[in-house]
Amino acid sequence: MAGHIPEEKVDEIRKSVDIADVVGEYVQLKRQGRNYFGLCPFHGENTPSFSVSSDKQIFHCFGCGKGGNVYSFLMEIEGYSFLQAVQRVAEKTGHSLPEQFNEMPVQQTDPESQSILDAHEWMTKLYHHMLRNSKEGKNALQYLLDRGFTEETIQKYQLGFSPTSPTFVATFLEKKGFHPQTMVKAGLLNANEKGEYFDRFRGRIMFPLRNHLGKTVAFAGRSLGDQEPKYLNSPETDLFQKGRLLFNFDLARSSIRKSKTMVLFEGYADVLSADQAGIGNGVATMGTSISETQAQLIKRYADRVIVCYDGDDAGTTAAAKAAKLLKQTGCQTNVARLPEGLDPDDYIKKFGGDRFEREVIEASDPYTSFIINFLRRNYNLQLEGDRIAYIEKVLQEIAQLERAIEREHYLKALAEEFQMSIDTLKSEVEHLKAQSNAKPLQTYERRQQQSAPVKRNSTHRKLLPAFHNAERKLIANMLKNPVIADKVQEELGGAFNISEHQVIVTHLYAYYEDGHEPNVSQFIERLEDQSLKDLVIQLTMSSGMDEEMSDQEISDYLHRIRSENTDRNDIKSLEAEQKKAEQHNDPIKAAEIAMEILRRKQELKNTH
Repeated sequence: MAGHIPEEKVDEIRKSVDIADVVGEYVQLKRQGRNYFGLCPFHGENTPSFSVSSDKQIFHCFGCGKGGNVYSFLMEIEGYSFLQAVQRVAEKTGHSLPEQFNEMPVQQTDPESQSILDAHEWMTKLYHHMLRNSKEGKNALQYLLDRGFTEETIQKYQLGFSPTSPTFVATFLEKKGFHPQTMVKAGLLNANEKGEYFDRFRGRIMFPLRNHLGKTVAFAGRSLGDQEPKYLNSPETDLFQKGRLLFNFDLARSSIRKSKTMVLFEGYADVLSADQAGIGNGVATMGTSISETQAQLIKRYADRVIVCYDGDDAGTTAAAKAAKLLKQTGCQTNVARLPEGLDPDDYIKKFGGDRFEREVIEASDPYTSFIINFLRRNYNLQLEGDRIAYIEKVLQEIAQLERAIEREHYLKALAEEFQMSIDTLKSEVEHLKAQSNAKPLQTYERRQQQSAPVKRNSTHRKLLPAFHNAERKLIANMLKNPVIADKVQEELGGAFNISEHQVIVTHLYAYYEDGHEPNVSQFIERLEDQSLKDLVIQLTMSSGMDEEMSDQEISDYLHRIRSENTDRNDIKSLEAEQKKAEQHNDPIKAAEIAMEILRRKQELKNTH
């Protein structure tokens, strides 16, 4: 519900934004007809079943059943309260809220998390100030400028410097009212055995690490001199989990959406240098190998990902591992090639951004081409045994390609290089494909179970009785036509047979009586039960529910519902008579009534 914000204001804010724009910040959407479709962000899937309607301003997943309006989406994906979701949309559209809501905390229900977020915000400002304005920050600032980072980049990414004094930050945080033990938990302070608190990062250049909302949740520190370790990151916390976040994703997201391409780097400096060179769709992992969660996030936003890691052996091996995971996730994957010993940052500084974009990013190899060359490292192709083993490995990769033209391309190249018959290679690939398709049933079933979404509402997955379908179709049309709602209210009232339907129509009657126009996105705010909201959205988005209903169809549906209602009432009366007969110790009459009840129930089953 709208809480203390006036309902008119809530509706005004909701109507001022296109839900597709908001959802599009989290899900890569493609238009199909009147709606947009994409991969559901609430459960794992490979085939898009997540639909967004700009006309109706609602979303619905036909896989897991979740649905709602723009507020529901933000509450579900961000864990917002209703008020926080309204505030987020208001900020996006430039609307002003009543003063008491202007400074609502992001994590209203979790004071400790909010305290940690606030502390990181203060430390971002402090570290940046120390870099730009303190005497001891001058060397760090000059180092960054000498590395080629511009003043604009330093400002944009709020790069900073942690003072060398062990107690400066601890004193600062304490004066701001932050509890030292909470700051230790947050990874901003360390404590010794004497119970003394001191800065975790002292004497380092600081890179703020932000979540996808742009909130700093951790830091990465780089030492200037011989201090060890050279790189020091915040520890993992509830707010900072390395395998779930991508560095610079918040700033790169709009560029990724436009280009449908993401460039994946290893280091933070690589991202900054690429951004200065005009490549704004770059992100990086948080100092670890890419995780499945990160791969899924990339797939959700980009059609294509270019892996651009260091040019040394370790970087190439890491690139192969990342590319393989991204390929398995379903991404169109390319791998950029860098000269031995150079990382992206080095290359840009040596050869310039234009050449980096043209000769590295745009010239990146498709996954299969890269992996074929990468596999060579493990074999001495001068030896017959190694040659055969290498060819077998390559054929295994080629067999996984879906497009025949791609398989033909790589098989032809392989046949020419090793002077083999392409027909022989094709035959081997077909054999490998057949083996892959003939996996044990148990493995297939396990994979299906793992990928199957949780069925929040399985009503639409099975054949429904005629009266149930009649109620659903009536409600779907009542939601878009108040005239039909008036007719149903007059002739049927709330006498629907399904309890959920009874609740929905009761709210719908009141909604229209309050003078509202048909608007599903607005109406569902009256429903407090999320399962009811999901059901309304499901009815609205289901196939065939947009078709206009004739007067004769309405009458037929009403008749079907009333007949079911009458039959159910008759059975209830018989059950009451049966109980009465049993109480009067008349087993013969009770048995006769029981037989009649069974007959009536069987009739209902046969007719519905």
